[in-house]
Amino acid sequence: MTGACARGTIAAMIVRHLAALLLALLGLPLATLPAAAAAAPRCTLPAAVHAPPGWAGDRPLPLVLLLHGSGGTGAAMLRDAGLAATADAHGFLVAYPDAGIALTAGGFAWNIPGVPTVAGTIPGPGERDDVAYLTGLVDRLVAAGCADPARVYVTGLSGGGRMTSLLGCVAPGRFAAIAPVVGLRAGIPLAADPTRPDPASCRPAQPIAVIAFAGDRDTTNPIDGGGAPYWRYPMHAAEQRWAALDGCTAAPATRWVSAGVYEERYGDCRAGTEVVARVTVGAGHRWVVDNEALWTLLSRHRRGG
Repeated sequence: MTGACARGTIAAMIVRHLAALLLALLGLPLATLPAAAAAAPRCTLPAAVHAPPGWAGDRPLPLVLLLHGSGGTGAAMLRDAGLAATADAHGFLVAYPDAGIALTAGGFAWNIPGVPTVAGTIPGPGERDDVAYLTGLVDRLVAAGCADPARVYVTGLSGGGRMTSLLGCVAPGRFAAIAPVVGLRAGIPLAADPTRPDPASCRPAQPIAVIAFAGDRDTTNPIDGGGAPYWRYPMHAAEQRWAALDGCTAAPATRWVSAGVYEERYGDCRAGTEVVARVTVGAGHRWVVDNEALWTLLSRHRRGG
């Protein structure tokens, strides 16, 4: 990470010194050396960002935000998801921040406005605004030349999946695709009928690709609905709502993608988006993701086309 950036800075200094020596031998002033060569920009990453080996910070890479579940930490999420190896193989950054609400039992929870945390309390006005924090993190990495703004993605587990869904609702312009894992939502449950999402609670300003993963034996966030008050409606209802928001016109198609994993897909959506859900038969509430498939599905989307 920062070591790669430091090596790039050292290399730039060496090049400048050699150029200065050559100018001196030719009898030319040092001012002849272009300013760009004198101070080539290099990305400096914050601590909780994994970079592939060999990257010197000299060009922007795709970025995946990886959001931990309730009670977890970013570092543990990176370890347990195994996404760093995929990033190394395909050349993208993985940011793994901690959520903004510290839990007394340990770990952190994401601030989803109006929705109780696992501790049973609704975040108050003094809690960190995690939407602002995460979009700000993306903006800083883009401005520093670390991340390619057209290839920014977000995925997360459980509570991190619900936070990922929220980012799709309120900040679709920052991401090319979202990928909730055992946590796909399309807004909060409708008060009058909790088996359906409340349309007023998720109104993205533009279409966004949605890639979801779940297990059909999940008893925490059941794909058939029920569960905690923040859950209630089935995952199919969330898929259908996202398909409507993205303007998908093709009939949903279901296929087996591997032994024990089937896919539901809504296609012909606006701006080249899609809504895809992959369900692992017999799996519970865990990271039910083939990381290679995750990257394949995410990376075929770019912001703006």
